[in-house]
Amino acid sequence: MSRKTTIKDIAEMAGVSVGTVDRVLHNRPNVSEKALQRVNQVLEQINYQPNMYASALAANRSSTFYLIIPKHESEAYWEEVEEGAKKAAEMRRDFRVAMRIMYYDRFSSETFTDTWQKCLELNPDGVIIVPSTLEKTREFTDMLHERDIPFILLDSYMPDLKPLAFYGQDSFQSGYFAARMLMLVASEEKEIMLMKQTVNGRVASKQQANREVGFRHYMRDHFPDIEITEIDLPSEQSRDFHNASLREFFESHPRVHHCITFTSKAHIVGEFLLKTNRRNIQIMGYDMVAKNAECVRQGSISFLIAQHGYMQGYNCIDALFRALVLKKKVNPVNYMPIELLTKENVDFYQRTQV
Repeated sequence: MSRKTTIKDIAEMAGVSVGTVDRVLHNRPNVSEKALQRVNQVLEQINYQPNMYASALAANRSSTFYLIIPKHESEAYWEEVEEGAKKAAEMRRDFRVAMRIMYYDRFSSETFTDTWQKCLELNPDGVIIVPSTLEKTREFTDMLHERDIPFILLDSYMPDLKPLAFYGQDSFQSGYFAARMLMLVASEEKEIMLMKQTVNGRVASKQQANREVGFRHYMRDHFPDIEITEIDLPSEQSRDFHNASLREFFESHPRVHHCITFTSKAHIVGEFLLKTNRRNIQIMGYDMVAKNAECVRQGSISFLIAQHGYMQGYNCIDALFRALVLKKKVNPVNYMPIELLTKENVDFYQRTQV
C-alpha cells in the first residue's frame, strides 16, 4: 500500500463502505463473508502494510515491563541503564507502556531468587534481566518460558537461556581491545597492575570475568614477559582501607606505571593517584561515570572504555515494546560499541544518544 492510498480508496476499489474496510483492518465483527473477501482481495492487490503504531494505539492495551537489576550507588554504571530504560518507557507512554525496577544484591543469589519470585507474582508482560549465576538465572528463565513471558538479558550474554534478545558488549573482545590499547603506551613496561573489586573473593559479574579472559589472552599472545600483578580492593571495605592498600602496593612495586581494571571503579585508583601526586602512574578502566570522567580530565585515568549503559537500558525496553506491542521481530544479539575515551574526547561522549 502506497502512502497515498487511503481507506476511502480501498472502499471504492472493493465496492464497500469505509466503515466496512475499517472493521476488516481492525478485525472487528459484523462483516459479511462477501465483503470480507472483496476487501482482502484489494489489500493483497495493493500489498497493504498495516500501520502498526496506529493499530497498537487502537488496541488500547497496557503493558508493564520489569527491569531486574543489581542494587547500586548513585553515579554508578547501573544508574545510566536505569535512565535509559525510564526514558524509553516515557517515550511509549501513549501506548500505555509502564516500567518497574526491582533490585537484588549482585553478590547474593538468594536475593536474586527472592526478587524474581516477587516479579512473577506481579504478572509481568516482559522482563529485562541483569543475570546472576547461570544456574540461578536459569531457574527464573525456565519459569518465564513456561509462562510464555519474553525476557531480555542485559550485560551478560547466556545464549543457553534462549532470551528474546541480548544487549551488551562482547566482553571477551572488549578485554582484548583494552589490552591492545593499553599496550600502545605500556609496551616497554615490566609489570602492570590489575585492580579487582570483589565480595568474598568473587568478582561482580560474568562480564568482568570475560573481559579479564580477553585481556590475558592478548597479553599472553603478544606480551608474555610482562608481569600482571593483582590487587583486590574489596567493595565492602572503606576508602581508607583502599588507600592504605594502594599505598603499600605502589611502594612495594616501583616498576608499576600502568594499571587496569574491568569495573566502573577506576576512580578509586585515579583519585588516590591525584591525592598522592603520583603523576608517573596511570590507570585504564570502564564506564563513563562522573568520578571516572573527572579523573580522565585531571590525567590520572588515561583511558576509559564506554559501553553505553543508557543505550542498553533504552534499547531493552524498546525491544520489548516492538516485540509485544508492535508484533515486530527483534534482533536476538545486539552488541554495543566498544568506544575509547581520553582526556581529548571525554567531554564529547553522548551517553544519552539513542
